Amino acid sequence: MDMLWNGWGDPAKAAPLPDSVTGLLRDLLGVKPRSTPALALEDVRPPAPTAAPAALRALAAAVGGEEHVRTDPESRVRHTRGKSTPDLLRIRAGDVTDVPQAVVLPADHDEVLAVLRACAAHGLAVVPFGGGTSVVGGLAPQRSAFVALDLRRMNRLLHLDPVSRTAVLQPGLRAPEAEALLAGHGFTLGHFPQSFEWATIGGFAAARSSGQASAGYGRFDEMVLGLTLATPEGTIETGRAPRSAAGPDLRQLVLGSEGAFGVITSVTVRIRPRPEVRVYEGWRFGSFEEGAAALRRLAQDGPRPTVLRLSDETETLIGLAQPDAIGADPAQGGAGCLAVTGYEGTAEDTAHRRERAAAVLTDCGGTPAGTEPGERWAHGRYSAPYLRDALLDVGAFAETLETAAFWSAVPDLYTAVRTALTDTLTQAGTPPLVMCHISHVYENGASLYFTVVSAQGEDPVAHWAPAKHAANEAVLAAGGTISHHHGVGTDHRDWFVREAGPLGISALRAVKRRLDPEGLLNPGVLLPTD
Repeated sequence: MDMLWNGWGDPAKAAPLPDSVTGLLRDLLGVKPRSTPALALEDVRPPAPTAAPAALRALAAAVGGEEHVRTDPESRVRHTRGKSTPDLLRIRAGDVTDVPQAVVLPADHDEVLAVLRACAAHGLAVVPFGGGTSVVGGLAPQRSAFVALDLRRMNRLLHLDPVSRTAVLQPGLRAPEAEALLAGHGFTLGHFPQSFEWATIGGFAAARSSGQASAGYGRFDEMVLGLTLATPEGTIETGRAPRSAAGPDLRQLVLGSEGAFGVITSVTVRIRPRPEVRVYEGWRFGSFEEGAAALRRLAQDGPRPTVLRLSDETETLIGLAQPDAIGADPAQGGAGCLAVTGYEGTAEDTAHRRERAAAVLTDCGGTPAGTEPGERWAHGRYSAPYLRDALLDVGAFAETLETAAFWSAVPDLYTAVRTALTDTLTQAGTPPLVMCHISHVYENGASLYFTVVSAQGEDPVAHWAPAKHAANEAVLAAGGTISHHHGVGTDHRDWFVREAGPLGISALRAVKRRLDPEGLLNPGVLLPTD
């Protein structure tokens, strides 16, 4: 099934906002109903492809037939940009200026190589397309003539080694299908980001994804043991052993490369036995500062839960910590800050870690809230993007951004980003609601994930741009990274250039020139075009 063309996920799961929330948006933020009706998919008419017939024939030959090269309007619209709020607002307005010439569906590594050769011969850029879940402009290249390389046919479990506990997965495999295939052998990947229902294995690697259980299972890049990369200049294979001293680790060059260096065609990952027990619970803290100190203590000194997250006072009050239940129970929010802890593993290990963590959280000032908040969070953990769609439907603007920093910099980073967003949007006449949570923790630092809700303004995309710019500037000024897990894309590219520095960017440009001398792979994404 394809994702909703003008929103997130499964159309059957879309739900309108409760009247209580709609009234709150109107009274608190001045949100007004949309003045124009929503476009239907058949009303969006992209311009006809301009690619030469010879180019389309070459692409068809590369992937085994014309049925695997789609040039119909619907397929092309469904592969236009990603799922950021500006992306959705633009497609809802009928803006298809970034539409691909064609959608090409290869079946294996050799067909990917053949597609890249065909595109090089005919001057077509290539945008690798997995689940289409990018929220940072990662699917909007700076080239008008490009094809979307949809990897959905590359969706197999190629090999599983139960002795080494590794699996080789193709890149177009969506996360739920990967989990189902691994579960058939008694294993799990343990990677559950908010995009889980739609994102793909290749996308996780290309963007350095982090799952909601990263405290226990680690980030996706920590799970990757090997990669195969198809480039216009040939193939790179990485990962012969769990660790190696044979020079720099080329895996790290591919991870986070966002399709700018090549197309990931297989990923070898670490797998774990499926947990016997999963338990999620809630804890209350008087302040975000107090809760963050408790999370830092668990992250540094243990025991570390599998899931560990903390909502600030505003997010807790609104109830966004449990997005599936917003508006259902006025008392669900409450004062202070809600932390969610989760434990997965054997019954014995889970009980032991939960008991020891409870002692630490209590010592840090936490009050147990029972399993209901944790279970409610787990039930709605993939619902927030659907909530974003519902907010857009009633005329609100809703967007997210994230960053990370060392623990000592987290407080100032939190304040700086909230202030930048609040001041910029207030000055523009749309005072926002800014919420935040810590979603991933490490021994040395943590991530901050912000959600912004406001009225849309006359031109919502243009209205948001200064606030996004101010937030990005605040991130770098406060010592944060421009992205913890969403990636760089085009939205963060100019700030990534500053974060990496001139010599670092020159080195990455040299890599791109060697692997992609014609600059065909996702031009303008990750790195500026020459």
